[in-house]
Amino acid sequence: MTTAIKRKTSLTFNAGTLDAAREFGVNVSAVADKALEQAVATARHQKWSEENTDAFTAQAEWHQNNDHPLADIMMGPAGEPWKA
Repeated sequence: MTTAIKRKTSLTFNAGTLDAAREFGVNVSAVADKALEQAVATARHQKWSEENTDAFTAQAEWHQNNDHPLADIMMGPAGEPWKA
């Protein structure tokens, strides 16, 4: 397992929340790091979705006009054949 390179930064938190975190032994750095990691993942996914909107639209239009090429073997949640 590789260790991530750490970099110091300055953050500003609500004083009451920070005091409570310290009182309960919450690792503020770890929590902030995980929250930032999740925010970056969300932003990355959003950007990817926006960049690929045209492809998704084209694929949906193709399926609407031509049906799904595997529709005859696809099954729905109740085991019924998939219908567009």
